[in-house]
Amino acid sequence: MKKYQMYIGGKWEDPASGEWFETLNPYTAEPWALIPRGNAEDAARAVQAAHRAMHVGPWPKLNATQRGALMRKLGDLIAANAERLAEIEVKDNGKLISEMRGQLNYIPQWYYYFGGLADKIQGSVIPIDKPNMFTYTKHEPMGVVVGIIPWNSPLMLVAWKLAPALAAGNTLVLKPSEFTSASLLEMMSLVEEAGFPPGVINVVTGLGNEVGPALVEHPQVAKVAFTGSDATGQKIYEGAARGLKRVSLELGGKSPNIVFDDANLDNAVNGAIAGIFAAVGQACIAGSRMLVQESVHDAFVEKLLKAASTIKMGDPMRDDTQVGPVANLPQFDKVLAYMEIARKDGAHLALGGDRARRPECGKGLFVEPTVFTGVRNNMRIAQEEVFGPILSVIPFRDEEDAIEIGNDILFGLAAGVWTQNMQRAHVMADRLKAGMVWVNTYRMVSYMAPFGGYKRSGLGRENGIEAINEYMQPKTVWMSSGDEPYPFVLR
Repeated sequence: MKKYQMYIGGKWEDPASGEWFETLNPYTAEPWALIPRGNAEDAARAVQAAHRAMHVGPWPKLNATQRGALMRKLGDLIAANAERLAEIEVKDNGKLISEMRGQLNYIPQWYYYFGGLADKIQGSVIPIDKPNMFTYTKHEPMGVVVGIIPWNSPLMLVAWKLAPALAAGNTLVLKPSEFTSASLLEMMSLVEEAGFPPGVINVVTGLGNEVGPALVEHPQVAKVAFTGSDATGQKIYEGAARGLKRVSLELGGKSPNIVFDDANLDNAVNGAIAGIFAAVGQACIAGSRMLVQESVHDAFVEKLLKAASTIKMGDPMRDDTQVGPVANLPQFDKVLAYMEIARKDGAHLALGGDRARRPECGKGLFVEPTVFTGVRNNMRIAQEEVFGPILSVIPFRDEEDAIEIGNDILFGLAAGVWTQNMQRAHVMADRLKAGMVWVNTYRMVSYMAPFGGYKRSGLGRENGIEAINEYMQPKTVWMSSGDEPYPFVLR
């Protein structure tokens, strides 16, 4: 098995503990690589390296145009190595090669976009109401940023944090999930090749509870950016608050995917499958609550079950596979547990409901695509994020009922609306409490479009021009051209 090292201060380093742990291939259910088991000492070394790079050496001397050029070079290198990196991610988290190849070929756009944005961050001159004053604003980097990355799409979610943070002039310490660390460690060789100064980008691997708090609470860290569950996000928020650090959190979802009686049902079925069975439901934007208008409920469910029953499972490295394994053993156990919870709460199992025992799934961590009907919105299966291929079908009467059910949730990340009535589409988009609403489509993202949620789905936004504001702080400068008047009053 390949034995990886961490990347700290521009050097490949063994963990201070002298320990490594195995990372599992979810398709074979066998280990394939050794990941360094970092600890608080490694976290401190990485933060100190990032802090030094922020204040001394080449990085603070680069102008914004030069930073952008480095980022675009990194984008080129990722594009040139996309196939290799995609294969590593498939081996590490079981995602389909077709999806990961698409992601890796798309990821360079984040480095191109934010690299181009780096030298277009402008302040403003304020026509101030005070005499003899020239007043202007400028935007400066925050300092050391900690990025904590989940296991479902590691390199894409690295880009969502790394690209805007670098464009703003920050340095970073990245902590990948212990289940999927390999692809980011492989990418660091490309960071070296691109010519980033030592310490600008660092990677510490290890178990979350052994590394995470040490990074989040380190006094030299200015900002924490996290993607993951709402429960872990809350702990990170609490830890960061003790140091009054800036925080952005992209957390969970329990998104409604709403089908009205005038929708194109075939398109809506495709949208339902994309929303919950693509990526094995392991997406924060998963459309896990399928709200269907009563008048078309039975017809829609019939079409959905017919389509879902033909899904091809198996080796994620095959281009024709449609659903691969669950990414890791704890998540596999969690998904199966929620199937039993749904049954006990009275939901009707219409499809799936167990681990997959198809010959093509072998010993892997596979779960059958599962559909529950007769679901009430107060059931746990409708309220709690499963992060797996389980769809809850919930009937509704009319627009008001759909809005009430759709918003009756602690989360507010995304929503889908299927209708041919554009007036209704705009009303639904306005009234659904979600950071993103898709109309007659589902599961679309772009480096140009803000991504984030309401309520327990998080704080702040990733992607789009708004994202760079999460990694900068404004400064106001006052310049006097007159004599200083009486000093004992606020002017």
